[in-house]
Amino acid sequence: MEDLPVSPRRRWWIVGLLSASIAINLVDRQVLSVVAPVLRQQLSLSDTQYSYIIFAFQLGMLLGQVPAGLFLDAVGARLGFIIIVLFWSVVNGLTGFSRGLAELIGLRFLLGLAECGNYSGGIKVVANLFGSENRAQAGGIFNGGAQIGAIIAPPLVVLITVHWGWRAAFFLPSALGLFWLLPWIRIFPRMNKVQASASGEPSERKSRQSRVSMKALLRNRQMIGLMLLRATGGPLTSFYWYWLPEYLLHGRGMSLVTIGLVAWMPYLAGTVGNVSGGFFSDRLIKRGASTDMSRKVSYIIGAILSSLSLTLPFIPSAWMAVAVICLIVFGNQWVTAIYIAMVGDLFPSEITATVNGIGGVADSGMGMITMLLTGIVIDHFSYFPVLIAAGILPVLSVLCIFFAIGRIALVDISSFKSA
Repeated sequence: MEDLPVSPRRRWWIVGLLSASIAINLVDRQVLSVVAPVLRQQLSLSDTQYSYIIFAFQLGMLLGQVPAGLFLDAVGARLGFIIIVLFWSVVNGLTGFSRGLAELIGLRFLLGLAECGNYSGGIKVVANLFGSENRAQAGGIFNGGAQIGAIIAPPLVVLITVHWGWRAAFFLPSALGLFWLLPWIRIFPRMNKVQASASGEPSERKSRQSRVSMKALLRNRQMIGLMLLRATGGPLTSFYWYWLPEYLLHGRGMSLVTIGLVAWMPYLAGTVGNVSGGFFSDRLIKRGASTDMSRKVSYIIGAILSSLSLTLPFIPSAWMAVAVICLIVFGNQWVTAIYIAMVGDLFPSEITATVNGIGGVADSGMGMITMLLTGIVIDHFSYFPVLIAAGILPVLSVLCIFFAIGRIALVDISSFKSA
């Protein structure tokens, strides 16, 4: 293994900044779901119309995933993050000036285009800077920022909404995104020289010198497996991001103030799940387990907890339901940390943003469909079928690992490189 131009201490500072970026990213997304009860009342929007807004965001995420991945692999993480964070901060701020359904749909679509690169870029940096024995833990800390953002959002957004109205709630996270750029520019090194990855491979420059054939990549078994993994895992995450306040309000009868007091709890559990899942998986490797066994065993543990959505329709107490949701989100984010590590385990860091972008298409596409169907099913039936489906998806994701991905080991991409 070659010595890295980036010191170990700076590597973890970079992971901390990545975690902060995705926290801000998720605050941006969560603002809409938290203010949804007030916004829907003032703009006279039905559950189905609200699902159109979520659909637009997911459509933007879908269409932006691959271009964002290619863009980040081409220009590098440093410049790439500067551009995408600036873009999404401006778009989110403009959402506060929306006057109707059409403007909300348009701006959320643009936000989806802008924000999808954050996840791919973070995975790229983690794969570049860390070896398999620390990759899941670094990935868990990075992705834990998403849950931190979700923890901050409910009480903060409710406070702002109560005192200054729902429009003001969109402005603060936009300002945070712009402030985040200052330490990023200072701490993240310029990649003018070849940047060695944790596996000893040149990363940033190498990504400019060669390209992987998209056609060949899409035929690769492991790539297909990651797409299926995202397609079965992503909708559960999206449901608890976008529909949790609505579920607690209409499905469990909680007041808006009570939601502001308790809705952060599942996301705190998710933060712990991210770090715990990454630590547990990496610990197995350090104790002698193979990467393949470590990732699979760890994923199964998280998936079992994620499937507890099946029990929610049969739990009468609202507070007990919140406790179970905490376990569900803990498990869901536990497996997310494992997924982040698996991308770097399977593919070299020079193409990880592109690989995750392709996987993100499956995630966003499935999320787009399921979030639209969620509103329609709730309007016409209830939350019961939605929660049952949410409990089945983690089981399907485990099957994807064993029967689609197979053995978790680095893929030789030399056979499908293009000039």
